[in-house]
Amino acid sequence: MAEQRVDRWTSGAAYERYMGRWSRIVAREFLAWLDRADGLRWLDVGCGTGALSSAVTERCGPRGVVGCDRSEEFVSAAAARAPAPDSPRFVVADALALPVRDGAFDVAVSALTLNFLPEPALAVRELSRAVRPGGLVAAYVWDYGAGMGLLRHFWAAATATDPAAAALDEGHRFPRCRPEPLHSLWTDAGLTAVSTTPIDVPTHFTDFADLWAPFLSGQGPAPGYVASLTPPDRDRLRDTLRTRVPTAPDGSIRLTARAWGVRGIKA
Repeated sequence: MAEQRVDRWTSGAAYERYMGRWSRIVAREFLAWLDRADGLRWLDVGCGTGALSSAVTERCGPRGVVGCDRSEEFVSAAAARAPAPDSPRFVVADALALPVRDGAFDVAVSALTLNFLPEPALAVRELSRAVRPGGLVAAYVWDYGAGMGLLRHFWAAATATDPAAAALDEGHRFPRCRPEPLHSLWTDAGLTAVSTTPIDVPTHFTDFADLWAPFLSGQGPAPGYVASLTPPDRDRLRDTLRTRVPTAPDGSIRLTARAWGVRGIKA
C-alpha cells in the first residue's frame, strides 16, 4: 500500500459532500437540545464550513455569532455561504489559543472538532474562558466507535482488504468520542451541571455512487486513506464496500449517524 495521508482539511466543497450535509442536520438537533434564549452572543470554535454558526443564526435569534477555524480554506467557504449583513462573522483562529476576551460570549460551542485537536482539554478550557459566568459551553462529536454506520461499513471493508487499515479507523483513534470521556473533559474544566446526549440522524444515499464519491475527496481520515491507495487497491475497496452496505431494491442506501452532545455551565 502507498503511504497514507489522513486528516486533510482544505476544501470546503469536498467536506460538504463528505460530512457537511449530515453535520447540518445534527446542528439543528443539537441546538434544540441546548434550548437557549434569543439575544445571546455565540462563539463557534472549529466552525468548519459554517454549519453550526448558520444554524445558530437561523434558529436562535442571536445578538451575534463569531465562527473560527484554523483552516483558512474552511473559513473562506463559511464566509461565502453567509453573505448577508446579519450573518455570522468568520475568522481564522486556533482553538487552543482563542483571540477573544475572557467572558465575551454567552454561549461557546464546538462541532465535530474536539477529537482532531492535539489538546482537547485545553480547548475546553478556552471555550470556558470565552464565556461569562453562568454561560454555556457545549459541543458534539461523531460516535466513531459504534454509531457512524457509514464509517463502520467503510473501515470494515478497508480492514478486510488491507489489515493495516485498522490502525487508521477513527473508532480506534478517537476513544474520547463517547459520553463518559466527554463528561470528564467538561467536569475537569470546572464546568457544572454537565450532561450528555446521543443525537441520531438519518444518512440516506440515492445509490452507491452517492455514498462512494465523497470518499474520493481526500478530506478527512477515510478519504485520506482512499487517496493513498493505488487504483487497483482503491477499486478492490470500493467493490468490497459495495457488498457490505445494505442496499434497497431501488438502489438507495439508508444508514444512521450518531453524534454525542455534551454541555455544561461556567460557574
